[in-house]
Amino acid sequence: MQGLIWIMDETINLLNHWLYRQLERESWDWLTQQRQQITSILSERLLFSTFSAVSRHVGKDDLMLLPQDRQACQTVCSDWYPGHWNIQQVARTLLVLSWPNQNQDFYLHTIGKLFATANLEELVTLYQALPILSYPEQLRLQAAEGVRSNMTAVVDAVALQNPYPAEYFDDIAWNQMILKALFVGSSLDLIQGLERRANSTLAQMLSDYAQERRSAKRSVPNQLWQLVETCPQ
Repeated sequence: MQGLIWIMDETINLLNHWLYRQLERESWDWLTQQRQQITSILSERLLFSTFSAVSRHVGKDDLMLLPQDRQACQTVCSDWYPGHWNIQQVARTLLVLSWPNQNQDFYLHTIGKLFATANLEELVTLYQALPILSYPEQLRLQAAEGVRSNMTAVVDAVALQNPYPAEYFDDIAWNQMILKALFVGSSLDLIQGLERRANSTLAQMLSDYAQERRSAKRSVPNQLWQLVETCPQ
């Protein structure tokens, strides 16, 4: 538990530093005050309302990272680099990271409720934040649910530029994610760990999928065959 708390503190400090660099004073003061209230009162209702209210108090500017930030990211989570995030995503993630995590069941229950009540933009934030949340291995079912979503933005939030699936998905969940990414037209180039997680079952599934598309007189993406070539036979 001490290790988990240390990692969370490091991650919180990093996100806090990024926001301090970019937020207007009024937005910074609001976010700081809300975080203090959430951690002192320990109110789920306040967490949920503040999480949603971020869009009214924080702009959507792109997160501007410096060269040294890349190494800092690796300190808190291997292969994680949120260079494609915006400031609202950082602010919402900071709020979630500020929620006490000492009680695993209570923490995961609260996180589950956040996922269940989130709108599209909030879901994208939560799924992109999976690798830096507490107890990430316990969130595999939630991540798999994101892959099954009928909203492409949610699927992409799990699958693209996210180290979580390669680290925590088993082969079944991984293979389903690859097929879903192809189905919705996402770029496989943005999936982290693609070559490392290639497997023979995936090769067969991809070949079957290609045959189905041919039978339906639909084109087969070149990325599919490139991935098949990396899979062990």
